[in-house]
Amino acid sequence: MTQKPTESSWEKVGERAYVLTLPAFKANIGLVIGDERAVVIDTGAGPGEAETIHAAIREVTDLPLVVVNTHAHADHYFGNAYFAAHGVKDVWAHSAAAEAMESAGEKQRPLVADSEPAMAAADGSWTELRLPNKTVADEPVDLDLGGYTVTLFHLGRGHTSGDLLVGSGNVLFAGDLVEEGAHPEFEDSYPYEWRKTLGKIIAIDELYSVVVPGHGRVVDPDYVRSQLNNLRQAIRMCNTAIHEASVDYTKAVPVLPYGPTQSRHLILRLKATETTADQILPH
Repeated sequence: MTQKPTESSWEKVGERAYVLTLPAFKANIGLVIGDERAVVIDTGAGPGEAETIHAAIREVTDLPLVVVNTHAHADHYFGNAYFAAHGVKDVWAHSAAAEAMESAGEKQRPLVADSEPAMAAADGSWTELRLPNKTVADEPVDLDLGGYTVTLFHLGRGHTSGDLLVGSGNVLFAGDLVEEGAHPEFEDSYPYEWRKTLGKIIAIDELYSVVVPGHGRVVDPDYVRSQLNNLRQAIRMCNTAIHEASVDYTKAVPVLPYGPTQSRHLILRLKATETTADQILPH
């Protein structure tokens, strides 16, 4: 049985492509339905959210499921174990994301304490960390869903070291490389490379007229351009502050186009990831 998701739970964003927004982190869950199986893009912050996602899916299709994790942050993959326990065999991610999940996943449990206390405490059913068993590296991977194909691909580091994009028709599921309604988060980011990766997304806007961010409302390529312009401006301001004040470069925080917490993280990540080549590339 293959049916169209109901408007009350899923927003249709393209041919066979739908989005469900979760309340706690406002994370966007993607669903693409083929003729023989469906792909779920991200699984929430723990078994509670995963159960909600799974129930919403089962209201509209009983097809076998494949999971894709866009990156290695708790609110996007801590629901993997629930899906594995409910029949999912393949979980895809970028290879760098899979490595980060294995090395740092346990440290992220406190981040979901408010919405998923059992997951935070590693106490109860489906609270173990389920790592991806299928990975994407430099070459894109086409997933055949039966009569329909989605493409998993990596354009470079940005929000994290392992950001994975999912192309479905004219829809691009971008994970947290693109974020709407809140400032981008820079804790694990590579800002100079993020700037380049956003440019690559814009370069393929003829293929993807609809962009689903990791959080917030669905956007278009013009929104991605505005996010890129903000990042370029912020990098210029930070570089000036860093080079003028080698110690107190936080003076850039009040003038950056982000909140104070995000701005401090951006400055720290620029310092941690800068190279000579970054400084001479056009901004």
